[in-house]
Amino acid sequence: MSIFTSANILLPADENKENWAVVACDQYSSAPEYWDGVYERVKDQPSTLHLILPEAWLNTEKGAAHQARIRSNMEDYLQNDILKLYPDAFIYTERTLANGLIRQGLVGTLDLEAYDYHSPSDHPIRATEATILERIPPRAKIRSQAILEFPHILLLQNDNQDLLFQRIGAIKDQLELLYDFDLMENGGRIRGWLVEGESKALIESWIDEYESAQHAINPASPLVYAIGDGNHSLAAAKAVWEDIKSNLDLADLGDHPARYALAELENLHHEAQKFEPIHRILKHVDVDHLIASFNQVSAEDGYAIEWLSHDQKGTIYLDSSISPLPLAVLQHHLDAYLDENEGEIDYIHGEEDLTALAMQPGNVGFFLPAISKDSLFETIKNDGSLPRKTFSMGHAQEKRYYMEGRSLIDHQK
Repeated sequence: MSIFTSANILLPADENKENWAVVACDQYSSAPEYWDGVYERVKDQPSTLHLILPEAWLNTEKGAAHQARIRSNMEDYLQNDILKLYPDAFIYTERTLANGLIRQGLVGTLDLEAYDYHSPSDHPIRATEATILERIPPRAKIRSQAILEFPHILLLQNDNQDLLFQRIGAIKDQLELLYDFDLMENGGRIRGWLVEGESKALIESWIDEYESAQHAINPASPLVYAIGDGNHSLAAAKAVWEDIKSNLDLADLGDHPARYALAELENLHHEAQKFEPIHRILKHVDVDHLIASFNQVSAEDGYAIEWLSHDQKGTIYLDSSISPLPLAVLQHHLDAYLDENEGEIDYIHGEEDLTALAMQPGNVGFFLPAISKDSLFETIKNDGSLPRKTFSMGHAQEKRYYMEGRSLIDHQK
């Protein structure tokens, strides 16, 4: 049986899908004004905003009031035909990004029995980055109370030839186009096609072919898929499933809805997949003391990491024998330093933003090189999950927007 399969998928019945789809809840977490603007736009119209909790609103009165309404909003959407069911189907998607590239995806369910967020792991589905365990309980609480799921989870396959999506693209004219619209807030354009019947069976055979090939590489510990985005949300789903599973009879395990999670499958090697480095900035530190604390090696034996502060800049050389990843060496030192000294760390997308922050007195920014996506799966196999905030799959507006949903109370996948 495949790890990634079809699902009973819910989509909005209304034509106004522009207000329905909002970006992943963990984006713009330091910009509540972004989410306030989205709220002003959609107001009381059907929208996934009313079914998810933006992290920018966490620990606020607005967030608490919003979260308290999520369950009733889900019930309302089910009872009043806001959602339309597409049973036993995939949704094939094409996302046109600001740079003109088209990112292909396939929405279906993954089997949580095949997933493990711990590191190291021998499960077929693994996290790409370290999971912060304390982030799981609040997400698990939300999921345990939900009757619907609308995920921003991206599941990555390691297909150098891009066979699956080339094949799907070749038959898309045979599929029914379900939606085609511009995403709000410069999110690009999204199109989605229904995959059912004979087309679904054909795609299932292609998925089986890929999964079998990955198992054959290392039958004892195959790495078939990796989580590109939404790992903490998926970890919460896993935690809820483990809790539910402990109280089930063996006969009920196979078709319980909590065993599965909706996700969008994408190919790591597609040209539209861009990996952006996530830089580090330390604030309110003694810059000279911090830079002097590094145990540097020669340029020939080390990773070169450029740094910038208010009135100085330079390059440090970190011991490359510690880890194959420059970030891992840097992060370990920064964590250890902050355990003993004052200061705080933040994670910054974009060199311009990092430069602006680093120019403030008491701050120092570290410019990280981009990770090669070609080495991602091999690194996870050999070393386990990467350090937290190692890379970003595109910019915030390019993250997945909530679109498809699935029932968590209907005993079908």
